[in-house]
Amino acid sequence: MNESHMTSSATLDLSLQLLRQPSVTPVDHDCQNIMAERLKKVGFNIENMRFEDVDNIWARKGTEGPVFCFAGHTDVVPTGNLDAWNSDPFLPEIRDGKLYGRGSADMKTALAAMVVATERFVEKYPDHKGSIAYLITSDEEGPSINGTVKVIQALEARNEKITWCLVGEPSSTNKLGDIVKNGRRGSLNANLTVKGKQGHVAYPHLAVNPIHTASKAIAELCETVWDNGNEYFPATSFQISNINAGTGATNVVPGTMNLLCNWRYSTEVTADELKARTLEVLDRHGVEYDIQWTLSGLPFLTPVGELVNAAKDAIRDVTGTETELSTSGGTSDGRFIAPTGAQVLELGVLNATIHQINEHVDIADLEPLAEIYEKILINLLAN
Repeated sequence: MNESHMTSSATLDLSLQLLRQPSVTPVDHDCQNIMAERLKKVGFNIENMRFEDVDNIWARKGTEGPVFCFAGHTDVVPTGNLDAWNSDPFLPEIRDGKLYGRGSADMKTALAAMVVATERFVEKYPDHKGSIAYLITSDEEGPSINGTVKVIQALEARNEKITWCLVGEPSSTNKLGDIVKNGRRGSLNANLTVKGKQGHVAYPHLAVNPIHTASKAIAELCETVWDNGNEYFPATSFQISNINAGTGATNVVPGTMNLLCNWRYSTEVTADELKARTLEVLDRHGVEYDIQWTLSGLPFLTPVGELVNAAKDAIRDVTGTETELSTSGGTSDGRFIAPTGAQVLELGVLNATIHQINEHVDIADLEPLAEIYEKILINLLAN
């Protein structure tokens, strides 16, 4: 059914407002203003932090600790082929109890649930202890260089600390709240250029084939057991994402080979250790190379404690589900917040359709998510 026939609820209504904004990264397209206006009415001070082409807000109610922070992003990934969508990705629709639109799962419905939960909590507990804060960016789906990381740098410079941080990333798998992320693996990238000498395939003694010289080293890297993981993290994985060499001709030995690869790594190993072990393999096999490294994010972990227990209790109270802790999946902006000493947890709707054509979320999950967020606030900040 179309939007005019939608069932109304506070979280759904705000979700619709946000979903109508075509906020393709890094454009915020007024989403943060919509949230800020609501938060101002319940006592929040709004600080706009724009870095380059990225809009961010730091909103805070209260001046004392502990500080509970909702974190998230208003930007969404591009829509892809519009003809493949069953409805306009920025004109949200409900069909068969599901809300369709780009950002419905990742993560505008979570943003709406945060605001509604905060409004309800403040009404019930106007003199709550500590502070409530929001760290919202429009640079999570993009390069992530002028968003959360810059806001955290500004907060650190003035010694403004977050105690607990809940990131609204879509963490659930089969039903709302069945999975929460209490950490993420680190992500290390390498751009490897193997040097050879171009020549005619019929005269191999006059050429050096970089594919041949690097093949044994590459095979060893693929077979290496980097670690065995631990209680919270799976074993570190290594994947080659791209290999390119040659001119396209069958009779030319390539002069160079380029290889892109990635490690998703646990807390059992460091990025420096991964680099050193990789270079040792390349050097031992006599490979001539150049290599550039990019660290996308450090691993982080929030052990069972105040925040994890508050979330698990809230999920159980609202849904009856016994939630599981996980560190799987890609990176999130939690990687910038955790190093400050904050406890960080990711909790949101189902992630089955994120970044896909016809992205959607179950309408029935929206109010329960707001209730879960509100109960977490109660568990941590109610007097």
